[in-house]
Amino acid sequence: MRIGLLGCGIVGGALVELLAERRATIEATTGVDLELAAVAVRSTSKERSTQLDTSLLTTDAESVVVDPSIDLIVEVIGGIEPARSLIQSALKAGKPVVTANKELLANVGAELYAAADTNGVDLLFEAAAAGAIPIVRPLRESLLGEDVEVVMGILNGTTNYILTRMAEDGADYGDALSEAQRLGFAERDPTADVEGYDAGAKAAIMASLAFGQNVVAGDVYHEGIADIGQADIAFAHRLDYVVKLLGIAQRFVGPAGTSEIGVRVHPALVPASHPLASVRDSFNAVFVEGSSTGELMFYGRGAGGRPTASAVLGDLIDAAANKSRGTHRPVPNGPRAKIRPIDELESAFYVNLEVDDAPGVLSTVAGVFGAHGVSIRSMEQEGLGTGARIAFITHGALERNLQSTLHDLRGLDVVTDVRSVLRVIGD
Repeated sequence: MRIGLLGCGIVGGALVELLAERRATIEATTGVDLELAAVAVRSTSKERSTQLDTSLLTTDAESVVVDPSIDLIVEVIGGIEPARSLIQSALKAGKPVVTANKELLANVGAELYAAADTNGVDLLFEAAAAGAIPIVRPLRESLLGEDVEVVMGILNGTTNYILTRMAEDGADYGDALSEAQRLGFAERDPTADVEGYDAGAKAAIMASLAFGQNVVAGDVYHEGIADIGQADIAFAHRLDYVVKLLGIAQRFVGPAGTSEIGVRVHPALVPASHPLASVRDSFNAVFVEGSSTGELMFYGRGAGGRPTASAVLGDLIDAAANKSRGTHRPVPNGPRAKIRPIDELESAFYVNLEVDDAPGVLSTVAGVFGAHGVSIRSMEQEGLGTGARIAFITHGALERNLQSTLHDLRGLDVVTDVRSVLRVIGD
């Protein structure tokens, strides 16, 4: 099976190395011989750390896709275009495609799934959801008959590394981010990671597979971690919580059997006893709850060249084996999801306020919570010299009621600042 590789960056270069290392073993165990036939790159003169026969290089990606001697296409260039057009061309030509492109699938995945099925070939994308962690195949195959209720996880290694350093080393956000960039865990422009967009794309892909409905990146509510401070980390620790950036997809069933999907990415307080609380540094984990299976967790490296390339290679072997048998496995491609907006979702909340240190302040603040139907579960107060800090954890409340509470709190003369608001999960 001759392979056309589109892109030779971190993941593509690692895939070239793995193919060279594993080719003989793969053929011995599967009967499939994977031969790298062409590599499309932006520049053929660029120096590369990967040992690669330069005669395979070309800047004409379309020529690789349409070459009749090439059997399978691997796309690791990222972005929407030209990846979308190239994949469409490959599928139309009857060539299976393996991709690690989460941005593409989170935006136009349904279009590409349909094209793959129409042309009777595979579109495989294990690496697009959680790097080396095998979660796409379980959702797409193993749990296809399961009534999945929740998919929740730590889906971004950069933010998890930052929050780990803040919790374990006392680093502030800026220093932890700089360290992540120095170590190669964060990009020079970390916006997609720290604002939750990377995790949101992954959450959209997993929600579509888990619930059989088409969820796109624009359906996902996002909050990032830039406003998390050491006061939040310390408060969480005192109450036996840790702060994690989570991607959460839930299915809600209505009275007539209709369903809505809620998908969001935000920092949250996670009980220290929860399995996700122990996921440290740049590791990721996906937690799945089903009506029959109960709780499942998938853990490992969610990014990185060789881990991600390993997932690509696994898909490549499957695609080659299916092509040799003249078969393919369709991607479940359901109707457009009805999205439940964030205002209609329920959660417990942590609210950190700075207030005047004066008699009656606590009762005034508590009265605002009560006026909006938000019940307080616990409270902690400490002096700040000229004022005081009050931190609350609420019982479960609708998002819109909590936001109304915050609006009125900000209007109180005795409240000098609403320092932070975090959702609480897992209790």
